Amino acid sequence: MMMMMKRIAALQKLFNNNKSSAGTLFFSLHYPPSLSFLNSHCTHSQTNYYCSYSTKNPVKSVGFSNNNNNNSLDLDDALNSFNHMLHTRPLPPIRQFNQLLGTIVKMKHYSVAISLIRRLLFLGITSSRLFKPDIYTFTIAINCFCHLNRVDFAFSVLGKIFKLGLEPPCATFTALIKGLCLDGNVARAVRFFDEIVQKGFQPDLITYGTIINGLCKIRNTRAAILLLKDMERMGSCQPGIVEYNTIIDSLCKDKQVNDALKMFSDMAGKGIMPDVFTYTSLIHGLCNLGQWKEAVRLLSEMTTRNISLNVQTYSVLVDTLCKEGMVKDAHKVLHLMIQRGIEPNTITYNALTDGYCLLGKIADARKILEFMKARGCEPDVVTYNSLINGYSKSKRIDEALRLFNDMSCKGLIPNTVTYTTIISGLCDAGRPLDVFVLLDEMQTHGQQPDLITYATLLVCLCKEKRLDEALLLFKMIEDNGLVPNIVIYSILIDGLCKAGKLDAAKELFWSLPVKGLQPDTRSYNIMMNGLCKDGKLKEANDLLNKMEEEGCSADGFTYNIIVRGFLQNNETSEAIQHLQKMLDSGFSADASTMDLVFNLLSTDRLDPLCKEELQKFLGIT
Repeated sequence: MMMMMKRIAALQKLFNNNKSSAGTLFFSLHYPPSLSFLNSHCTHSQTNYYCSYSTKNPVKSVGFSNNNNNNSLDLDDALNSFNHMLHTRPLPPIRQFNQLLGTIVKMKHYSVAISLIRRLLFLGITSSRLFKPDIYTFTIAINCFCHLNRVDFAFSVLGKIFKLGLEPPCATFTALIKGLCLDGNVARAVRFFDEIVQKGFQPDLITYGTIINGLCKIRNTRAAILLLKDMERMGSCQPGIVEYNTIIDSLCKDKQVNDALKMFSDMAGKGIMPDVFTYTSLIHGLCNLGQWKEAVRLLSEMTTRNISLNVQTYSVLVDTLCKEGMVKDAHKVLHLMIQRGIEPNTITYNALTDGYCLLGKIADARKILEFMKARGCEPDVVTYNSLINGYSKSKRIDEALRLFNDMSCKGLIPNTVTYTTIISGLCDAGRPLDVFVLLDEMQTHGQQPDLITYATLLVCLCKEKRLDEALLLFKMIEDNGLVPNIVIYSILIDGLCKAGKLDAAKELFWSLPVKGLQPDTRSYNIMMNGLCKDGKLKEANDLLNKMEEEGCSADGFTYNIIVRGFLQNNETSEAIQHLQKMLDSGFSADASTMDLVFNLLSTDRLDPLCKEELQKFLGIT
């Protein structure tokens, strides 16, 4: 008992450092002001409803024995039961109220549960001392506040627990840790976890799993692995399949598949058998890296272990096949999963729809749309985005717009991706006026343009030679708090080069490192092309050397740009050197370069020596 009191005192001191001033009023037993904020979680009409008698007949059994199936209750039944229990004399034990509250929480009616707990607190004041909300009642309240994103109020409940001299179980602290993670404050959750462990709290598997999940969600997988190793080292709480799966999935999403496979092997070595979620994460990670052979091996291993594929596994296969252009095979997988009794979900259908759209097979994509609806699976925003993109890329912008307008009729809200896709289609169709009308509509409907949207608009303006507007748009990007990336700068540099403003383009290009950006291959190519077009071949050649010095690899476009630049200025020897370098690097001359070569050979523009040198290199006698 003495140890328990010391631990509570230590934890209470810790709580005082975490609690919010807004939440200190939470569970004070002096009504009315202290609990009045509870009503802020419900509308006025809701509060009256929750706290009134139901017009329906109360359910007969309010004892909730183990034979009662609470999950079969709807909210109205649960409220009837609560009111009936509340007016039963003698009052049922608090644990029965807790069971009912737990059922309401499972229905995700968190505000309702808080309102009912409030009534129990008042009842505890006015009735016999034998009836009091217990630690589990308070833990339910903490859980509800955390799901309502009011972690500050949840901590105030913890303060009340300490004030009453109650010792919180693992579930109480786990709920608070989960609340902090849900609130995006994983760092504070980890600090809180470390501090309560130092004060003598013994976390259970769910607590550890909550922290590991939170760390993986913010891509701090290394910290999650360290925590898992701590669990193994201490021995009191050994990690299980859920903890391993969480980390393996996170590693795969971080493209660290080799590390994930090693953990998979370690897990099996510890006698923890992988399940369908383990295999699905690994197969997805391997497919994303193009490691088909290893992915197929794992699929085969699943079959050997009698582990059935689930909808997520099938969806991964459909998505991967579509990305590889093997849409017919993906379609066969869809039919196979249906034959095996696995119903495809929206993600599965979306992958197949997008696959057909990427191949320009819009009619087939529309058939998938109709098929999924016929099977009772409603299309979502992603489905429409894929179809809109397919129509836009096929230069059928009016059909894309009809589909866009159809979204509102279906109750779907177009997102930033939807608007950006339509804007791109309108730009390609040469309809810049419609583009800016749509941009206004986008912002009116609360969808903010992102860097991809702005990049699309910049391309449109530069293509229309409206450079002044492009520069204004560039300033708008910065004014809106977005940081332009290398893609945005490359578009602008290209626009300046094509508008004949080479000096401005050069100044912007050389300022990139100062802005914390490193030119990539595309930005080097754009600048090099601008210099070649302006006849500044030495600068272009110096830029190529600079590119190689900076460790930025030249590609086929780089060599073709520089070769054409030298050929167009009759510098055949330099052109041949770069042609040879291009071939040695595994690239070849493109159609434009070859057309230029043969045009030069068929005219008198080249002097005889240059012509002879070029013919010799090409093996033409």
